[in-house]
This record gives sequence, C-alpha cells and structure tokens, in this order.
Amino acid sequence: MSDIPLFAPSEEHEAIREACRAVCRDKVAPHAAEVDEREIFPQESYDALRAADFHAPHIPEAYEGVGADALATAIVIEEIARVCVSSSLIPAVNKLGTMPLLLAGSEEQKRRYLPPVARGEAMFSYCLSEPEAGSDAAALRTRAVRDGDGWVLNGVKRWITNAGVSDYYLVFAATGEPAAESSSRRPISAFVVEKSDPGVSFGKPEKKLGIRGSPTREVYFDNVRLPADRLVGAEGEGFKLAMRTLDHTRVTIAAQAVGVAQGALDYATAYVKERRQFGQPIADFQAVRFMLADMAMRLEAARQLTYAAAARSERSDPDLTFFGAAAKCYASDVAMEITTNAVQLLGGYGYTRDYPVERMMRDAKITQIYEGTNQIQRLVMARHLLG
Repeated sequence: MSDIPLFAPSEEHEAIREACRAVCRDKVAPHAAEVDEREIFPQESYDALRAADFHAPHIPEAYEGVGADALATAIVIEEIARVCVSSSLIPAVNKLGTMPLLLAGSEEQKRRYLPPVARGEAMFSYCLSEPEAGSDAAALRTRAVRDGDGWVLNGVKRWITNAGVSDYYLVFAATGEPAAESSSRRPISAFVVEKSDPGVSFGKPEKKLGIRGSPTREVYFDNVRLPADRLVGAEGEGFKLAMRTLDHTRVTIAAQAVGVAQGALDYATAYVKERRQFGQPIADFQAVRFMLADMAMRLEAARQLTYAAAARSERSDPDLTFFGAAAKCYASDVAMEITTNAVQLLGGYGYTRDYPVERMMRDAKITQIYEGTNQIQRLVMARHLLG
C-alpha cells in the first residue's frame, strides 16, 4: 500500500478488516473471558493471529512480513481489541518493540530480528519505564557501560508488556556522562537484549485491573554482556528514538481504544433492544437512545482522528507528534466513557462477569495510562502548539 487516504480506508483496508474480524469472532473471542479470569497469556489467540498473519502485520515484506501500512495495522488492532484487548497487545507490542529497529536499526539488525517476529517464532517487547522513571522517562537509571568492544547492562525495567513471553527486548539505558555538571541525567542509548542472554530475569506477573491476559512484569539485567552490534542507532540518541517510536505507536493505543469502545457499544446496543422494562424494550426510552447516540458519535470522532493519525504515521508527517498524542488521548478518554456507559445500560448485569462489558471497562482504563498518560499527551500537544 502506498497512498494512504486521510480518513477513508481503501477497499484493501476494508478487506483486511473483514478477514481479521472473522478470525477474531471464531478464534479470539471464545477465549477472551477465560484469559481474563485465569490471567493467562492468550496462546490460542496468538496461534490464530499468527496463522492469519495478524500477529505482526507491520513488518515489511523485505523482512518476511506482510508489509501492512500504519492504517491497516491500526485496523487489525482495532478489530482484535473489539473482542479481547489482551490479545490486541500481541500486534501492538510487536510493533512497539520493533519500531526502533525500523526507524534506526542497521540492516544487519533488521535481518536478524525482524523475520523471526514476522514468522511468529518470537515476540518483541519495549523496555523504557522504570520504578523511578515513568512519565519522566529521561530519568531512567538502567546503565550500560562500555566493556571492551561491547557493553555491560545493569538495571530494572517495570511495567513491561509480554515480559517473559517475548524473546527480544528493546531496552533503553543511560550511557556516558551527564552533559552538564548541574545535571544528573546521562545520555540514553537503545539496545536489543535477548531473553536468553545471561543475566536477564523476570519478576512475578503483576496483578492488574485489566488486560489480565497480557503478562506484565519487571525485567532485571544483572551484568548482561552485550556485543557492540546490539546498539540500535547512534550512542546517546536513544531518548529521541524512544520519543519517535511513541509518536508512531500511540496510534496503536488509539486503535485499541476505538476497538474496545466499539465492542462495548455493539454489546450494549444489542442488549437494550432485548431487555424489557415497563412493558417495552428499554431501547424505546429517549434517555437510552440519547446515551447510545452520544456513544456512537464520540466513537466515530475517535475513529476518524485515529485513522488520520495513522495516515500521518505512514508518511511520517511533521505533525505526527501532535496527531499521535491527540488520537491516543481522545480515543482512550472516549473508550473509558463508552465502556462505563455500556455497563450502566446493562444495569446490575453489566457489573457482573457474566457479561463482557465489565471486562471491557476494566481493559479500557489502561489506554488512558500506558505509552504516556493522557496528562502527558496534553503536554505533548500543547508543546507542539506553542513551538
């Protein structure tokens, strides 16, 4: 795909949507409640997505991928999140972890690490956050020190999605000395770390409110020795690379949010047409109709903003930073509102795990938090506006 329309997906995009929707309906949705309840990685979903090439659709054909553009990838993530947000983190995090390689990796790195992900033989996670470095990512303490021709890595990363399942990790670490005497902040560089590298270990799975089928753990690096060819991009340019990556991948979080909101709206709409009170379907009441209308209106606005951001991501437009932040912020706020309203429309039933909107509401919350809280997104947008 080349020319990406600003708003309207092409016939090819819609064909991808229909194919992904069928896989999700038949192979992903049936396991969504179980992986949430048992807090287990959605292996059945991964196998189904891998068989259909939806597990890492963004990887270019040159590296054995299907070469889906940013809009197609967003549509895939949206459709998966419509039935299971935990499963949608498979393609989303594969893109997050590999994006630094696509942006700044050497050809040798791309040929070594991208094909296994494209074939579904490995997954790729992204390690930026730390116990003391969340929104303030530049304050990270993980260190990589030169040792001969290579590096020695020490530190800990927190909130790492699919940690322990992924084979590869894109790790950001402080290198060198602070640029100024008055500053304690060191330059940051990016490295590929393999799960099998001696000194790599993982913490226990976090007990989370939502996305319970996607493992989240700390990752520990204890004197991990890395050869020189594991450095991604130029030394000291890691923070810029991390931010460039998030410009692109915030679109995937927006797509997740749109997907879970659509799933909640679909379920609530069907429910209110069947549920009867006072002798008639509750869909006949004006208050319910107004709720549904507002939910659908905001959802479509979020979708269009997300697709516009995806188009800019594909072209790497100068205003991608603003649009990525805006799409992620707006779509996630909308998702939280719509899933909460879906629970309200189901009343007491919506509050139970017998119905999926309860899970959707819990899953939606994380989209307001990860890859930069929505407060941070508003700072990003304001900074762009003010120059």
